[in-house]
Amino acid sequence: MAESTLVTPSAAFASVLVDELVRGGVRDVVLCPGSRSAPLAYALLAAERDGRLRLHVRVDERSAGFLALGLARGGSGSPRPVAVVTTSGTAVANLHPAVLEAHHGGVPLVVLSADRPHELRGTGANQTTAQPGIFGRATRWSADLPAPEVLPTSGGPWRSVVCRALAAARGVTGGAAGPVHLDVAFRDPLVPELTDRGSPGGGLVIDDALAGRPDGAPWVVVVGPSEALAPGISFVERTLVVIGDLPSASVARAAADWALGRGHPVVAEPFGPSVVRASALPHGPLLLTASRWVSEHLPERVVVIGRPTLSRAVAAVLRAPGVLVEVVADGLWADPAHVASRVHPFAALEADAVPPEPDSVGDREGISAQSTSGWAEAWQAAGARVAEAVAAQGLPESGGLAVAAAVASALPEDAVLVVGSSNTVRDLDLGVAGAVAGHVVANRGLAGIDGLVSTAVGVALTSPSPAYALLGDLTFLHDSGGLLIGPGEPRPDLSIIVANDDGGGIFTTLEPGEPERSDTFERIFGTPTGTDLGALCLAHGVGHTRADSLDALSALVAQAPEGLRVIEISVDRGAHRSAHEELRALAQHVLQA
Repeated sequence: MAESTLVTPSAAFASVLVDELVRGGVRDVVLCPGSRSAPLAYALLAAERDGRLRLHVRVDERSAGFLALGLARGGSGSPRPVAVVTTSGTAVANLHPAVLEAHHGGVPLVVLSADRPHELRGTGANQTTAQPGIFGRATRWSADLPAPEVLPTSGGPWRSVVCRALAAARGVTGGAAGPVHLDVAFRDPLVPELTDRGSPGGGLVIDDALAGRPDGAPWVVVVGPSEALAPGISFVERTLVVIGDLPSASVARAAADWALGRGHPVVAEPFGPSVVRASALPHGPLLLTASRWVSEHLPERVVVIGRPTLSRAVAAVLRAPGVLVEVVADGLWADPAHVASRVHPFAALEADAVPPEPDSVGDREGISAQSTSGWAEAWQAAGARVAEAVAAQGLPESGGLAVAAAVASALPEDAVLVVGSSNTVRDLDLGVAGAVAGHVVANRGLAGIDGLVSTAVGVALTSPSPAYALLGDLTFLHDSGGLLIGPGEPRPDLSIIVANDDGGGIFTTLEPGEPERSDTFERIFGTPTGTDLGALCLAHGVGHTRADSLDALSALVAQAPEGLRVIEISVDRGAHRSAHEELRALAQHVLQA
């Protein structure tokens, strides 16, 4: 708790960073003098006075870097993270030799370079240069932290970035240990207010709102693969599992098996092998949009496996007060809200196949009993009710939801489906109750619309299963060059279904598509093209068929892909927003009935 209410943003920023470094296991810090780094200097001095770390002050940054390197190496042969702090300008560059040595030697060196506020870059301001990326490829991970103008409502974002840096430095997130770089910008005033003790640096300036986890724990505990065998992932009775995009089918199957084995309800995005979505709550993503019901049945914990990218409703559950969030991922983990408290490797899913210690996760009888617990049953029943209501009401035939459902129902059981990044994947997510295809592939790394035709061709050329793609018209047009395959090149057996709403249909479901903004929508978001897709396909020597109904679409999809062909169906772009709203309203109504 701060000793004074007159806390500057820079002082609070520095204090939180230092506090989280200590929580993460840093016990030695090397400090070089400087003006811009003053907030960090005061915070480090306060932490040393409190007995939380050992501070080493050096006037030469090059020597300071190698001192930190030696401290990190230690005498035991087990390197541990050590931080070195400099001011801005050439001071940072003088650390480069030590950073290179740490890079090649696998030593967990943590560089904290103070910087001027971002708006001063490139203006000729004194001691201002391009510090982010200054060490090139020698760092395992880096972050460029802007200077706060006001005190934030939570220290989570600052603390989370420190945890990511320490995990990367140790090599816990994959790869070898090595140096990391946090470039930290500070605004004036750089000197903290006088405390009740009569001098700056009397104690770490951390307000209750910026406090860390209880009992001195790090904001995020990152479990390495070697630690995953004992005890695995703890058993928490009221656990909801969210399965997002995963790197392989084997990991996806392990995730589904782990959740089912513990009796936890699952909400799954439509990616990966069919077993994932088949094991999940029917219409789980739609169920989460019933915010009132969800708030009355909140889990105690959410375990996020992989990287969810589609639903704002998932993000809302993760941010709900009092909900513990744990993540299962290898490498860097997905946590845009900075709420994760623990990160497990994918190996933990397999580790739990071994009977756990009774005092850590409960015995297997307890876990089996949980599969019929009242809370889990309530979630299962809710999913079934939503699915029944959607099936009874049906989906608007002119919208993308019905197209997605028709494609999913007509695909062969073993089909592989490549899905575009905008409305089509969200229509599958909301409009299809269970598994979509034998395997669903999507480029969710950055979720762009580029390159999807070529991605689908590549999948089709390597897949033993019937291959399909479901794309929007802009996604299709963006990579129409993917249709260009030379006469001597291998040609895929691939059916590309294009849901053509003549423009950026996804924006109709977002804020720009609000009815009161209709006067500005069409030109800068709707972006109609009027392209004749049939003529485009003809120019490339690709077969093209236009489906004039959902039944016709289903019949065309049911035909085994032979060569490269395009199936086009028109979709009413103006119906997207109302169709999604009606579906969410239905889920809300049926669960409150």
